[in-house]
Amino acid sequence: MTERGEKLRRLPFADGAVVLGADGSVAAVEHPDGRPVLLEEASAGIESRMHTAGHRWGKGFVVADGRGYRFDTPAHLAWRADGVAAEYTLGPLRLSVDRRVSNGVWAETYELANVSADSVHVGSLAISTPWRDVYESSHDSLTRAVHAHVWTGGAEAWVWVVPMDGAEPGLGLRLSEGELWAYSVESRNHVTGSNVRGHLYLHLTDHARAPHTFGGQPELTLPAGERYRLAWELAWHPCLEAFHRHRRPLVTAPRLTIEAGDSLPVQLAPGVTCDADLPVLGDRIGLGHLNLTSTDGRSARIAYLVTPPLREIAERRAGFLLDRQRPIERADSSRFAFVPYDNHAQLTVLDGGWNDWSDGRERVGSALLLQQLLRLGWGDRAVLTDAVDGYHRFVTDHLVADDGTVWDDRTRQPGVRLYNFPWFARFLLDAGDLDLAHRVMTRFYALGGEHFLAFELGTVIADLTAQLKAAGRHAEADHLAGRLLDQAQTFLSYGTRLPAHEVNYEQSMVAPLLDLLLAAHRLHPDRVPPEELRRRLRWLTAFAADQPDPRLRHMPIRHWDGYWFGRLRMWGDVFPHYWSVLSAAVYLALPDDMLPAAELRQLRDQAHAVLTGNLFAFAPDGSASCAFVYPSCVDGRPAHIADPLANDQDWALVYALRHLT
Repeated sequence: MTERGEKLRRLPFADGAVVLGADGSVAAVEHPDGRPVLLEEASAGIESRMHTAGHRWGKGFVVADGRGYRFDTPAHLAWRADGVAAEYTLGPLRLSVDRRVSNGVWAETYELANVSADSVHVGSLAISTPWRDVYESSHDSLTRAVHAHVWTGGAEAWVWVVPMDGAEPGLGLRLSEGELWAYSVESRNHVTGSNVRGHLYLHLTDHARAPHTFGGQPELTLPAGERYRLAWELAWHPCLEAFHRHRRPLVTAPRLTIEAGDSLPVQLAPGVTCDADLPVLGDRIGLGHLNLTSTDGRSARIAYLVTPPLREIAERRAGFLLDRQRPIERADSSRFAFVPYDNHAQLTVLDGGWNDWSDGRERVGSALLLQQLLRLGWGDRAVLTDAVDGYHRFVTDHLVADDGTVWDDRTRQPGVRLYNFPWFARFLLDAGDLDLAHRVMTRFYALGGEHFLAFELGTVIADLTAQLKAAGRHAEADHLAGRLLDQAQTFLSYGTRLPAHEVNYEQSMVAPLLDLLLAAHRLHPDRVPPEELRRRLRWLTAFAADQPDPRLRHMPIRHWDGYWFGRLRMWGDVFPHYWSVLSAAVYLALPDDMLPAAELRQLRDQAHAVLTGNLFAFAPDGSASCAFVYPSCVDGRPAHIADPLANDQDWALVYALRHLT
């Protein structure tokens, strides 16, 4: 829907359409199956809180010589049968936009000209691309919304937009002229909340606001009379691989100069492209960038990560946890808890009523990390054993009641959070407390867990029932397995209409759904047919793409965790985010006969990329960050920053130790 009474022009775009508003901007894009691809104006849903004609596709802003200019209504407009040409006056600059749709291709150019008598320094040029990346509900998401996977690596920039249910086709944006070096997010704050990704803006550069982004932003200097031209094409493609083949990556080894610059010394294997899983070797630890220049003078950049051995990361992290992230000032067993830590202030953090900073909930991941080290025989066994035993006392004294209820923190505020139950059952089970672990999961179902997608649910119940059987408690094991099978049937019956959780729809609903269904499939394959698993697997894989940065590559989209868990309270895309490991665990658990061998191998490679990419969260001294907010800016605030709070990211190491050792 658009502004009332506005005359719209609908241009056929293969089997879909591009709809232009009276001002020449793109008001809507129709997918071939009819779903909207862009945010809808005057919507009765989530978009109503954020999306207006001012955010339409093709509008944006320039920051030049320290002053900002927005472009909205053009100074000149010329219509054609296949599109429109528009001009905008922006102080000393003129922006000319040409937009055409024909023969299944939607092509746009943005030409910035200096019409003044002096050189102009352009610190930012941003173009709005308001994808309908929203979570109105699971059904709306899976039938009417899209994921936008963005890569702004200079001349190699691209965007891949795919329906959230993984349906074909997807929409690919291929940069054909110029460079894009950043993307930013607008309309993300406490008002819009967790169920919208926001307006995404593509930037020639965002040097004026966030010069540090992605290894450094260029600043464009336009002499008097000079021009800079950006051009891209969009078209429908059956899959991401087909889009990559179509766009013909500019940067390939025979045609480029590789320069490490101030980043780490590296070796790059012959024949590698920007789209490959980079076989890079570095002699120092950390994130590095490779600057690439093609024979036509255009520049691109890719990122890579060099990490210490996993054992070294885990042992140093455990040492940091035990030294700095326990509230040792407390008098009782709660001194063995784990709490968030502010790396800037070098202090533990008191929750102050903010539940995601409590001494319960996700912080149990830190205790599970210590258990994993004990399992592997890494670290000081006596020290780790004492810490785990102390944490067990804290759990039984303060967090888990005799009836199996799991509280959020030691204060036992009213209300329970069902996410907590399998996590603490896992800790108790691995601590040898079978009885209490069983009571926790029994209580989970008594509180309505059959309608809730808690993380690790399927694997926890599978392990719990196995231990119950080993102890001769077959009736209890069978009852619990029956609850899981019934829950799997319930969720199959929901189809696309999954119950809302803390977010209406997200990757960490679909991955636990598959974990549940895979556990049920292993118990009774006929109850969960492979085709039902494959259908939902497409929902999960649609959350990620293959950008050449280990923080993004195969990482599912998440864009609210920095606000809820971090010290900066910043919304916006978090890449990587530790709960992306839930997708990795699903990929590694898929039955060998469920998919063609090549596809299964590809998913398992992606799982390893997710597990290793999340190691970015851990510093060599054992400190950590709970969120890296990836865009250059969010609502105008400079981002591309690691939050100073170490909080809940230890789950990433737990999964790495489970699956990479």
